Amino acid sequence: MVDSGQWTVIMKKILEKLENMDRRIIFIFIALSIAIPLLFPVNLNFSVTQPVQSFYDAIENLPPGSKVLVSCDYDPSSMPELYPMNIAVFYQLFKRGDKIITMQLWATGTLLVERAMNEVLKEFPDKKYGVDYVNLGFKEGREVVMVSMGTSIPRTFPTDYRGNKVETLPIMQGVNTFDDLTLLMNISGGLPGTKEWVLQVQSRFHVKLGSGCTAVSAPEFYPYIQSGQLVGLLGGMKGAAEYEKLLKRPGSAARGMDAQSVSHIVVFLFIFIGNVAFFALKKSKKRLKV
Repeated sequence: MVDSGQWTVIMKKILEKLENMDRRIIFIFIALSIAIPLLFPVNLNFSVTQPVQSFYDAIENLPPGSKVLVSCDYDPSSMPELYPMNIAVFYQLFKRGDKIITMQLWATGTLLVERAMNEVLKEFPDKKYGVDYVNLGFKEGREVVMVSMGTSIPRTFPTDYRGNKVETLPIMQGVNTFDDLTLLMNISGGLPGTKEWVLQVQSRFHVKLGSGCTAVSAPEFYPYIQSGQLVGLLGGMKGAAEYEKLLKRPGSAARGMDAQSVSHIVVFLFIFIGNVAFFALKKSKKRLKV
């Protein structure tokens, strides 16, 4: 039978071990809390915010067979947040039967777009290049390219990424300026990106514009939603995960949010346990001095 004195000694030893825990043990738990949800999704429930709902609705309410321009302006460093959006946008448009015209103002975005398109095409093998989708490729010039497209898209992009003459492609028939597009979506990793599309294109040519951006950039663009310059906004990995939820197609963003949420819980538990151990030992030491 353990008396109160022995129990106090045992608890003190446990608290001392917790307070002086090897940080490598904490690192192992953090690594596991990230890896396990990525491999075995938890599918944690979360609400969908209005900007994401508006983004989804903007596409869902398009007339069938609409031609949508998707400008994918990001690089591998922002890929974890933006690549899932890229895939989800392509998926929703193809599912509805819309036509996708994609382009890039970042040279690093071209291969990422090709990868995203090839991944989505696995679910839509009947889609044909030049008829249902086209990649105009990368064009240097930033804002100059945007404004030039308002005058003539075929002259701005005379050939596509594969070297085909744009004016000969069935999907580009009748597409000359922004007026011939139903919607413009921008997946933005920085400059040039959503801000430039709003200032140079939306305000000048009054095209409907939606945006997917990194979490750190999202607060800058919320006023554009309130002013009506953006029809919707996906902010970071959480925005992408909410979008996947609306599409009923969980992907890498949903898994990423699972890993992020579980790892945050584990970090909180270690902080809580460490503080409990610290203050309990501090209180115990005061009693011994008395």
